[in-house]
Amino acid sequence: MVELGISTFGETTALEATGQIYSHDERIRQLVAEIELADKVGLDVYGIGEHHREDFAVSAPEIVLAAGAVNTKKIRLTSAVSILSSMDPIRLFQQYATIDALSNGRAEIMAGRGSFTESFPLFGYDLKDYEALFDEKLDLLQLANESTKVNWQGQLTQSIAGKEVYPRPVQDKLPLWVATGGHVESTVKIAQAGLPIVYAIIGSNPRYFKKLIQAYREIGSEAGHADKDLKVGAHSWGWIAEDGEQAV
Repeated sequence: MVELGISTFGETTALEATGQIYSHDERIRQLVAEIELADKVGLDVYGIGEHHREDFAVSAPEIVLAAGAVNTKKIRLTSAVSILSSMDPIRLFQQYATIDALSNGRAEIMAGRGSFTESFPLFGYDLKDYEALFDEKLDLLQLANESTKVNWQGQLTQSIAGKEVYPRPVQDKLPLWVATGGHVESTVKIAQAGLPIVYAIIGSNPRYFKKLIQAYREIGSEAGHADKDLKVGAHSWGWIAEDGEQAV
């Protein structure tokens, strides 16, 4: 099954031909209207990216998605991406569980490292921990998604001694996708974890990703994960296609 949708970074500059520049507040309101329109025309998913720059309006996609959830009925709502390395995984889970409540079970999380690094100094993280932060926080996010009571010994994150995490999602658990720009090591890690993968095709030849997708499915299968869990998405400038059964 193939799902089609729209993703956006909330750019504040429109097409060069128009030269139109939007204020942050105007662009954010536009995004809510776009979500509602995407739902009306039957698209499957709408994703919003996280940035902390003047040229992008959205630093908190979960709030915009929550606003979009209220007046929509079918469309699935996801980050594209949440910069997991520089945020608290427990808080991220709670935010999207809340969107899941508002949308009656239509929220998803797309976790990634992000295209830029401005969030690291902004929130007090060191870029030398770039990989380790993401790996540890992804493990903690998965744990919170799997179990209400969390026992966790953190190294770069907090330690949690048997605390319960609420609210819980309407779905059994939140669909959790991991985004990558096509790094081979990332593909291997995501496949071994059995998590759905999204390839960000930004300025690259889509044909490059065919072998990565094949490797992802082979490695995931060898690790004992079911085919139905090894989903693949392609995320390019302005669109998302999610494919759960066939190669992209």
